[in-house]
Amino acid sequence: MAGINKVMIIGRLGQEPELRQTGSGQAVCTLNVATSENWTDKEGQRQERTEWHRIVIWGRQAENAAKYLAKGRQVYVEGKLQTRSWETPQGEKKYTTEIVANNVQFLGGGNATTSTSSNDSKDFSQDFAPEPFFDSNEEVPF
Repeated sequence: MAGINKVMIIGRLGQEPELRQTGSGQAVCTLNVATSENWTDKEGQRQERTEWHRIVIWGRQAENAAKYLAKGRQVYVEGKLQTRSWETPQGEKKYTTEIVANNVQFLGGGNATTSTSSNDSKDFSQDFAPEPFFDSNEEVPF
């Protein structure tokens, strides 16, 4: 039986999107998105935990994300978890787990100022064609 690797989050951008190009000219955008959970502990005190997620967006959708998203903006991301590794110049092996997005929807404006109305919800998923995460012969752009 095949497995399922699907992630869906709604959160806010913690910093401005970072748009880069691979050596072959392919656009890739990285986002840092925060999701928070609230609860009341045994003593009746309100608690909050924030989780940070690294998002990778490819192609035309990456260009749109960099153009329309800004720090503080709320976003819906759907994709898959992917872990990659690399070696530092000192020879140390590093790992990171990211969400590779295949659907990004821009939600209410939140704290950010953007060129779109704060009540707009934009879906640019039709501009995205899933592409390989990265070519191992290319330098990782982030």
